[in-house]
Amino acid sequence: MKINISMIKKAFGIVFVSIAFIGCQEMDRPTLGDYPKDQNPVGGPLKFYVPFDDNTTDPLKFAVDNIRAKFPNDNQFTQTDGITGKGAQGPADHIQKYITYSKPNDFAAEAKSFTIAFWEKHNGATKGAEYPFSLPSSNGHWSGGTMMLMFDGSEIKFVIVDKNMSDPWFVWNEAGLMASLTDNQWHHCAFVYDASTSAFTFYKDGVVVSTKMWTDHGNVNLDDSKVAGLRIGSGPGNTPNDWLSNNWLGSLDQFRMYATALTAIEVNQLVTGKL
Repeated sequence: MKINISMIKKAFGIVFVSIAFIGCQEMDRPTLGDYPKDQNPVGGPLKFYVPFDDNTTDPLKFAVDNIRAKFPNDNQFTQTDGITGKGAQGPADHIQKYITYSKPNDFAAEAKSFTIAFWEKHNGATKGAEYPFSLPSSNGHWSGGTMMLMFDGSEIKFVIVDKNMSDPWFVWNEAGLMASLTDNQWHHCAFVYDASTSAFTFYKDGVVVSTKMWTDHGNVNLDDSKVAGLRIGSGPGNTPNDWLSNNWLGSLDQFRMYATALTAIEVNQLVTGKL
């Protein structure tokens, strides 16, 4: 039997085109609006985030940063029940126990404005200065830090040291504030600095406590080259029993560092969503 090569080629051509057509059809492809959206793309505003939720007995694993998978160098806190899932529990004394990281990723390099947000729980008044976080530094400042937050007896103090060694102390000491933050319940804290207005606002549970002004300062202007690490739950000091070395004796959860000023709506979303 004579084989018709031409007919075979045509047949293969028809099959190939049919397969290609079927393969190119948009069978179940969702519309553009149905694709999941990345809430914090690479290089996005959320620079450091520790949810403390990993269910593990390894202290380095449960405190991993979820932005760049940065594990702590050391973690002397323990896991506890958090606002949702797990949280971190500080020790019962002030002997330099903390969670420490080599760097807060690119927070200090990128931040012009910033937001520091977290949940905290503390049973009774603080024992002097207790630090939810700090950024130790080699900048030569007497405190040994670039940034630090203190819950200090009857008031909150937030200290920033910029490249020019400007070091304002922002203090919140409104009546009843500290008692309401140390009632052994979870409370959300957000500290928002807006470079466009030089305004620094503290939100408690999504509500503005008050706004302080860093008059005409503009960009926060941190010296990233001098930032020597990040400590969650401790001050920047290196001397045991020194007030700059004290740690947080309560619990912490959902620690976030943004290189942007969150809006009041965005802060409230963290609170209502228990994020």
